[in-house]
Amino acid sequence: MTYTISPYVNRNIFLKTEPENAPLPTYEDSKDRLPKPIWDGHADAIECHDYAWKIAFSNLRQANPEAGFVSNFIDTAFNGFLFMWDSSFIVMFGKYGSQIFNFQKTLDNFYSRQHLDGFICREICESENGEHFSRHDPSGTGPNIMPWSEWESYLQTGDKERLSRIFDPLMAYHLWLKENHTWRDGTYWSTGWGCGMDNQPRLPQGYNVASSHGHMVWMDACAHQIISAKMLIRTAEIIGRSDDPSVKELKNEVEKLSDFINNKLWSEDDAYYYDMYRDGQLSGVKTIGAYWALLADIVPADRLDRFVAHLDNPAEFKRPHRIPSLSADHPQYDPKGDYWNGSVWAPTNYMVLKGLDRYGYQKLIYDIACSNIEHVVNVYKKSGTIWENYAPETADRGSIARDKFIGWSGLFPISIMYEYVFGIRPYAQDNKIIWYVNRTERHGIERYPLGNNTVDLICEKRADINEKPRITVKSDVQITVEVHWGDGN
Repeated sequence: MTYTISPYVNRNIFLKTEPENAPLPTYEDSKDRLPKPIWDGHADAIECHDYAWKIAFSNLRQANPEAGFVSNFIDTAFNGFLFMWDSSFIVMFGKYGSQIFNFQKTLDNFYSRQHLDGFICREICESENGEHFSRHDPSGTGPNIMPWSEWESYLQTGDKERLSRIFDPLMAYHLWLKENHTWRDGTYWSTGWGCGMDNQPRLPQGYNVASSHGHMVWMDACAHQIISAKMLIRTAEIIGRSDDPSVKELKNEVEKLSDFINNKLWSEDDAYYYDMYRDGQLSGVKTIGAYWALLADIVPADRLDRFVAHLDNPAEFKRPHRIPSLSADHPQYDPKGDYWNGSVWAPTNYMVLKGLDRYGYQKLIYDIACSNIEHVVNVYKKSGTIWENYAPETADRGSIARDKFIGWSGLFPISIMYEYVFGIRPYAQDNKIIWYVNRTERHGIERYPLGNNTVDLICEKRADINEKPRITVKSDVQITVEVHWGDGN
């Protein structure tokens, strides 16, 4: 193969890391050290939560040197390959168990398999040194959300040393995509597989929805690169590399991509962001992928409420189980799911919740999160397991879905319950927790991890949402807990 060697790959320490050989923890030995949610009257939700951790620990694997892996990891639980897209989300609930097993190091195995020019394959084989796609296959990589995943880990752990280690491989990967997955105007393309949403009807007739880029500008791929660039810029500030020449390049790219998305991919009539066909027309397909714009923090204030309103419209995304991956007013929307043609997925829901959180839509966040927990727990009660995705109209699994999927579906009973039903948000770098107290039952979390410490957070029963919460906080170190409750507090 011919490579133009990236200077950032030359500084990728994971390429020279010796494989880890530490034994794997078991659930039975670890369960009394994991976070323990308290939620009076919701025993089924607690049982579902515990089941998610049990399955997650059963999916832990040791690093296989023959596969080029360097760290113990949590398996994607799909086909014997480790998926970039899945893993980036799986570790976002794994962060709550990081004091027992460092789930974040799952991503080390992608960095250790980086090519000399910066490419990282989106599926890497766990049993041997192989990849599912070649580096110039249109579906060979993506989505580029590992920088966001690493940032979420940093908010929980405050681990600046890890930021220093991952900066170079992530910069090399970002620049590889900029060189190889852009059109002449600097916008990005992907495929159904490459963006993670395999079978959505986003492409014009005649193109394969899974494997073709369709000569389109892909809204979500552009937003992913903005998010990646912003996370790398923040990381550079923290680790003292703001003078790196590529940081200025990233700042320019953020400005240009943000302008393009807002000037070219926005429909004023529909108040929505769309993909663009090769002839310059907008696709008109309302996919959940448009909401990466919230996480990218690029939506102008005068557009924000109208854009977000689609999530609260029963004819579009406010279905009985929120949020379907495709708007219900699309002809190919399937009330049973049909994978990405309507199913409710933990990763994209978590993305939307995180994006809404940036803009302060706390009531909407809470409503969506409660819808998720209600349906996922009801399906767990009926089926005894957690599924890859869920039906948008009923408390059922999606029509195409794997069971025991922990897997990113662990986000529902762990991260979404902790962060958006209970309302507990971590900021370990500041020894701080922000708590939006929405529930009136006694609830909270014992052994909640924050940095290297654990905290007990309990809110007593209240008569109504506007009653001032009575909160008990137990911590071995001084922390700040900022509490919000009721209307406007």
